[in-house]
Amino acid sequence: MKAVWCFGIFVLSGWAQTREARVAELVSAMRERLVECRRDLHMHPELSNHEVRTGKMIAERLRAAGYTDIKTNVAGNGVVAVIVGAKPGPVIAWRADMDALPIDESAMAMPYKSTVKGVKHACGHDAHVTIALGMAEALMKMRAELPGTVKFIFQPAEEGAQDAAVWGAKLMIAEGVMKNPAPEAIFAFHMSAGLEVGKLAWTENAASAASDTVNIKIIGKRSHGAYPYQGIDAVAVASQCILALQTIHSRRIDTSDPSVLSLGTIHGGDRRNIIAETVEMTGTVRTYSEKTQNDYERFMKQTLEGCTGGMGATYTLDYRRGYPSMQNDPALARRVLPAIERVVGAANVATRGPGMTGEDFSYFQNLIPGVMFGLGASNTAKGISGGGHTAEFDIDEESLVVGVRSGVGIVFEYLDKGAK
Repeated sequence: MKAVWCFGIFVLSGWAQTREARVAELVSAMRERLVECRRDLHMHPELSNHEVRTGKMIAERLRAAGYTDIKTNVAGNGVVAVIVGAKPGPVIAWRADMDALPIDESAMAMPYKSTVKGVKHACGHDAHVTIALGMAEALMKMRAELPGTVKFIFQPAEEGAQDAAVWGAKLMIAEGVMKNPAPEAIFAFHMSAGLEVGKLAWTENAASAASDTVNIKIIGKRSHGAYPYQGIDAVAVASQCILALQTIHSRRIDTSDPSVLSLGTIHGGDRRNIIAETVEMTGTVRTYSEKTQNDYERFMKQTLEGCTGGMGATYTLDYRRGYPSMQNDPALARRVLPAIERVVGAANVATRGPGMTGEDFSYFQNLIPGVMFGLGASNTAKGISGGGHTAEFDIDEESLVVGVRSGVGIVFEYLDKGAK
């Protein structure tokens, strides 16, 4: 019997291919379409809650792949599709976010750069959608051996929305996305600029931070710049407040509990020779525990009250709770790791420490066990190494193939083992 090399696996001719080999063959055949899909999305990015074209394209491609159970305009522009396997088994979900960022890419040289000035897929959501669509197509072709049900959740507004009180994952849940059918586990990929293509990583338990928003207003008294003693200088007060707020992390929070407070904007004053009456500042607080969230809000109020009161000013603080901390389920991750290792090799799968970014996948994890895996996107040899949320961000498109193969593997690995 003759041995044949087939997509990284030796297959004996005359014998049935392994499932991994069949998946590899399916994905290899769709590689050009995966690249075309991702580039189309990249060239036509849409901001949070404005993903109209993206949602229509997703639905069209799902229909072309044979899906009939499709819901559109979920939580705005989201799309949900369900495939029921020919064999009985559990229900699981796969989430892909679809929105872009307000970042300009016009100075970049790639032929598929954004055609929308000031908007770019700088976090890999174009790849997330493409990979999920590739998985959906592959699973439909393998439906006869699929032991269970997969719900694909294409989610809008992960990056946040300024024009809505509730958005993204939270709104999808409110509109019933986790029901009828109700998944018992959920998975997702996130493109990782810190990983080379062909590698995957995951974090046990706390994987991303809770992401809170702070809006501060310092209120003083206007006067002529030549007579500052007649007013209360909001700029001077704000500068003292900024310095004092930075000591919360270093002096008032448990040093073993990671956290950060960053102020990103400051605006105040009307004219160079007028003492500013007000200064407004915005920022973010990132934490891993509810206790530390509560501590930050309390300590910020104490600090601002002391700084402003000592200088005759007043303040307002709007502290808004954002995405909760994303908590990966270690048992769930280990249950499906063998499938990933068969695709990329055990040496290319690693655990890594938590990061301080926010991710609303955490809302799904608050309901059912879930894991988000980091998927290697960079290729330093090709000059693809820009960080996420930057104009330079890009991916090695071979990661699309790795993602679809690994994702399909995860689905079968979980469903083959039956209900939890």
